[in-house]
Amino acid sequence: MKSTVLKSTITGLILAAATGAAWADKADDTLNVAFTKELENVDSYFNSSREGVVLQRAVWDGLIYRDPVSNEYMGNLATEWEWIDDTTIEFKLREGVKFHDGSDFTADDVVFTVNYVADEANGVKTQRNVNWMKSAEKIDDYTVRIMLKEKFPAAIEFLSGPVSMYPSDYYEEAGPEGMGLKPIGTGPYKVTEVVPGQHFKLEAYEGYHDSPKGKPSIKNVDIRTIPDVNTQMAELFSGSLDLIWQVPSDQAEKLAERDEFQVSNESTMRVGYLTLDAAGRSEDSPFTDIRVRKAVNHAINRQELVDALLKGKSKVVYTPCFPSQFGCDEEAAVEYEYNPEKAKELLAEAGYEDGLTIDFYAYRDREYAEAISSYLNAVGIDTNFKMLQYSALREQNMKGETAVSFQTWGSYSINDASAMVSQFFKHGSLDYAMDDETLEYLNIADSSTDEAVRKENYSKAIERITEEAYWAPMFSYNTNYVTTNEVDYTPTADEVLRFTTASWK
Repeated sequence: MKSTVLKSTITGLILAAATGAAWADKADDTLNVAFTKELENVDSYFNSSREGVVLQRAVWDGLIYRDPVSNEYMGNLATEWEWIDDTTIEFKLREGVKFHDGSDFTADDVVFTVNYVADEANGVKTQRNVNWMKSAEKIDDYTVRIMLKEKFPAAIEFLSGPVSMYPSDYYEEAGPEGMGLKPIGTGPYKVTEVVPGQHFKLEAYEGYHDSPKGKPSIKNVDIRTIPDVNTQMAELFSGSLDLIWQVPSDQAEKLAERDEFQVSNESTMRVGYLTLDAAGRSEDSPFTDIRVRKAVNHAINRQELVDALLKGKSKVVYTPCFPSQFGCDEEAAVEYEYNPEKAKELLAEAGYEDGLTIDFYAYRDREYAEAISSYLNAVGIDTNFKMLQYSALREQNMKGETAVSFQTWGSYSINDASAMVSQFFKHGSLDYAMDDETLEYLNIADSSTDEAVRKENYSKAIERITEEAYWAPMFSYNTNYVTTNEVDYTPTADEVLRFTTASWK
């Protein structure tokens, strides 16, 4: 039935397209793109969505750049760097770089940006990305030092990702709200229009410096938020969109059969998981009982989810991190086999012979979330299904109001376990375990400069988290990218949509 409905939908889209709308061409040099999720704030420090990461890499630059294929670190706004001691890095900055408003990039901008985002009182959304920095100081106009609070060997990796440099004078005056409405960076694209949460227009920055990101080939990028994938597909067929991404596998398979489109599938660092309130932060959480948490883990058929729904390059995951990340030891993780009878036994042992009812929250991939919910229902965990906007669910999570929720995390494409496991298990606002033993392991792993010590303690943390079933990790994501035949685009495995690498055929 599902296949029949899908075929009918696509047939209808083809007929609708044939009624008059001309295929978009490259005459106006504008790449038309759809975002599915509403972006909270364009200011990259005040959103945590993948769409925000995409805009961040287009509009702003960091001191360092990591090549997504070779993983080699290269200078971007910095030309060179060295560790002065275990907690101090000195950077030589690139001269001649200008922000989109024409102002010069200097050490003052680095100092202001670092000191602002490192101050917890300023409320950066994902504290883990910045709270390892203590401060920055200017040595001269093009030399700056960043001081760390303690040893943090993943500093270079973080500086190549979510830590972007802002214009000091402008940001001091405009703040996050102003930056969100009128973003100014040094990146390959400048923003020409923002309709919050709905529409973003980018234009290639003619003054872009000699960056390893490369100069844009396409002059304009027009991004609209279109939450419904069928609407995105209709616009793709009609020619008003050139590129859509995060397309569900069933739709992507059908589009791949069409000669008009190119479909690419690539793995990502994103992991899908259930948070379980073991700490009892929410009211009357049943997940304070380890038997209930283990029951959830046994109730879910991870392989079936991957085979039937995600497909592509996705795989089953049992770790609270992405396997390629440094320190993400798959062998340390307890693997929970799909065993619904075992799940029922554990629930009965915990006093839930007749089952239990719980609010179940999700913010994306409704089909996946409903499938997970049905597994829980089948063993006696009846779910009141609640689909929320990402920003709303994140706020409830931070307040400790959700006993169980389906979440995903892409680690800002940071290839280090600290970007995921430490994000959620170090007693922060998103920690639903609040386990001191795990915290101790992660504190050592995050601060040691000895790789062997780091690996050992991440392994201990992963073993502890999975033995206690604080989460139910399930699968890695893949992303389907669909373009018209006029667009040449090759995706990378870090789930960053890079407009600089797109071109017209």
